[in-house]
Amino acid sequence: MSLWSETVARLDDGAALADVDQRWRAKLRTPQRVLEVAVPVRRDDGRVDVFTGWRVQHDTTRGPAIGGIRFHPELERDTLTALAATMALKTAVLDIPFGGSMGGVRCDPASLSPGELERLTRRYAFEVMALLGPDRDIPAPDVNTDGRVMGWLVDTITVANGHELNASVTGKPLAIGGTRQHAGATAAGVMMTVRNVYTQLGLPVANSRATIQGFGKVGEPLAFLLHSAGMRIVAVQDISGAIHNPVGIDVSELSAHVKEHGTISGFPLADPTEPAKLWALPAELAVPAALAGALDRDAAVSLSARVVVEAAYGPTTAAADEILAERGIIVVPDVVANAGGVVASYFEWAQNRQGFAWEQSIAADRFHRLLEQAFLAVWARSQSLNVSLRRGAFALALGRIADALDSRGLWP
Repeated sequence: MSLWSETVARLDDGAALADVDQRWRAKLRTPQRVLEVAVPVRRDDGRVDVFTGWRVQHDTTRGPAIGGIRFHPELERDTLTALAATMALKTAVLDIPFGGSMGGVRCDPASLSPGELERLTRRYAFEVMALLGPDRDIPAPDVNTDGRVMGWLVDTITVANGHELNASVTGKPLAIGGTRQHAGATAAGVMMTVRNVYTQLGLPVANSRATIQGFGKVGEPLAFLLHSAGMRIVAVQDISGAIHNPVGIDVSELSAHVKEHGTISGFPLADPTEPAKLWALPAELAVPAALAGALDRDAAVSLSARVVVEAAYGPTTAAADEILAERGIIVVPDVVANAGGVVASYFEWAQNRQGFAWEQSIAADRFHRLLEQAFLAVWARSQSLNVSLRRGAFALALGRIADALDSRGLWP
């Protein structure tokens, strides 16, 4: 099954659990808008290559859409459609005033020079600009995009419209309206989720062992946070392979190695291991922090951890979900576990709209409160329905979206 097919099946299940009116089920199974665009880019040598880009909005009943921009060589429309739906569910779980979207360009950014990457970003922004704006759709960084790309994006939108539109993009550099809360927000949210689920299960965080798949924008800062909380990071995987040290990996040394070599491969203080065996390594916590579908049926059968916290989008397949549920393994789904990034985007958007930067203490308190309330609401719903956390989260989110649909009605 494709990621979108799995998402639709989960939407149907959540809608049934939440007793969503049949009038709205078909609407929620179909994205509101899908824009596919050609993105011609002039190469440094004068050639012109044409890439394909998309912007998908799943639902905007509860507010303007919000979602990432992804540059990846294997990007597909169906993947973005599934991720847009996930964003709509995530904002509903958080109970913040947004819908969900996702976009990007099918390209390999590693093959582009800085000038080519900037031209691709600006042309993509221009092509999808009709959908973007602080009251329409607000992009944010995602896979292979960062503050620099968001800066080009907001500049293109502002110049093309002839007036300042800072609130139309989040994850921007501090110099142009970004916020300190955005850097590391997803990892911070995952760490909070780990603490929350361990509390509910009565498990000690200290001396618990963790396995992390992915050591990039989320996985690396998360490893530091887990280590600071007293956990032992016993295994890490990136695109080059996997490493294992049952005593615990020195995260600072690993980070320094990655900065020097660009990969975890060859790290001298851990043993190389087969990526296929990563999840079978003894640990209490498993954190998929890479791409979708990483935790499949085979991984679910061999998984040793008692708890899975999804730091990536859609890392657990539907088949794996069933196996993990049968084995009694707790899975905290992405719609709540990795919600820290969208909370930070919400705060940046709000501060840009207000023209006033919040104090750090205020932002930190609101961040903590929003994420904790979302987790506890999902936990309570799953307990009351006697279902998994994922099914409880989908039921909670779809019930809130359905309430908004009931309040607004359908026009014409």
